[in-house]
Amino acid sequence: MNRIYLDHSATTPVRDEVAEAMLPYFSAVFGNASSIHSFGQEARKAVQNARKKIADIIGADLTEVVFTSGGTESDNLALMGGAYARRKAGRHIVTSLIEHPAVLNCCRYLEQEGFEVTYLPVDEQGLVDPALVEEAIRPDTVLVSIMLANNEVGTIQPIAEIGKIIGALSVPLHTDEVQALGKLPVTANKLNADLISMSGHKIYGPKGIGMLYIRKGISFAPLMHGGHHEMGFRPGTENVAAIVGLAKAMELAELERKDFFKKTFTLRSVLEAGIKEKIENVLISGHPEKRLPNISNANFKNTDGESLLMILDSLGIAVSTGSACSSRSTEPSHVLSAMGITTELASGNIRFSIGRSNDRDDILRVLEVLPEIVAKLRGVN
Repeated sequence: MNRIYLDHSATTPVRDEVAEAMLPYFSAVFGNASSIHSFGQEARKAVQNARKKIADIIGADLTEVVFTSGGTESDNLALMGGAYARRKAGRHIVTSLIEHPAVLNCCRYLEQEGFEVTYLPVDEQGLVDPALVEEAIRPDTVLVSIMLANNEVGTIQPIAEIGKIIGALSVPLHTDEVQALGKLPVTANKLNADLISMSGHKIYGPKGIGMLYIRKGISFAPLMHGGHHEMGFRPGTENVAAIVGLAKAMELAELERKDFFKKTFTLRSVLEAGIKEKIENVLISGHPEKRLPNISNANFKNTDGESLLMILDSLGIAVSTGSACSSRSTEPSHVLSAMGITTELASGNIRFSIGRSNDRDDILRVLEVLPEIVAKLRGVN
C-alpha cells in the first residue's frame, strides 16, 4: 500500500541535506561549544556560522538570534521573558483567541502570576482586526502576542500593520512564526516584530531545536538560570548538531520558498475543488486568500473527524483533526470555536497539510476515497 502523508503542519521528515550537515557533530566534532580548547572551538565555530546564516536570512544581528529547544520554548521564553522584564511598567498583555496552546497556556499561567490578559476575537475567517489591537492597548500594556499564520486553518495575520501600530505606542510585539516559516518572507524588520518564535521540525529540520529572535534594546528576562550561554538568555550546553541542522533547513526553505508556495497552493486548490465538487455540506475554514498555501481545514457536517482520520489512516493516508498539540483533547478546537463554527460542524474537522513529497496523484487518491468514507459516516447508502 502506498502511504500518503498529509500532516506536514504537525511535523516533517528531516531532509537528506540537513541530516548530512548534522552528521559530523554527533561524532567527529563533538566538543562543548563553551570549551576553550580546540575541540570546543570547532563546535563554537559551527554554532556561530549557523547563527550568522540564520541572522542573514531573517535580517537580524548575530546577537538577536537565541537558540531554544523548539517553538513551545520560544513562545514561553518570549511571553514570560518579555512580561517579567517589564512588570514594573505594567501587567497587561494582549493576544488573540486563536493562538497556539504554547501562547495561550503561557498567558493563563501569567494570569495566575498577577497579569491581566485581553484575548481578542477574530472574524469568521480567523483574522484579527488591527484596530481592535490598538483599542486594547492600555498604559500598563507590556506585550502583544499575535501569531503570523494559524496552525489549524492557515489564516495569515496582518502582523506588519499590527507591529506598526503598537510600535508607535512603544509596546513590544511577539509573533509565533512556526507555521509561516518556509512559506512566507521572514524578515524581522518588515514584520515590525520585536520577538519572533521559529522551529526546525516544521521545515524539514530536526526536532528539538528552535530559535527566538529578540530585537536589540528590548527588555528581556531569562526564565532559566545557569551558565552564560546564548547571550545569557537561555543557559545550557548548545545542541550543536541540531543548531547546524536548523540553519541548513532554514537556508533550503528560503531558497525554495516561492516554488514551495506555488506547488502546494496548486495541490491545495485541486484538493479543495474536488472536495466541494464531490461532497455536500463541507466548510473550508480560514481566509480564502490570506492563508498559507499548504493548509486546508475542512469541516464535514454530520461526521466525526476522528473516525474519518482513522479510516483514512487504515488506507495509508495520514491527516489530522487540527493541531498536533491538541489532537488528544476531546474539546472542540478553540480556533474553530473562536471563528464561530458550531461544535456540531467542528466535530467533523480534518486538516490536510501538504508538503514537499506530495504530488497530484496523492491528492487524487484522497479524492477517490474520501466521498465514500464521508457517506458511510453520514449513514448514506
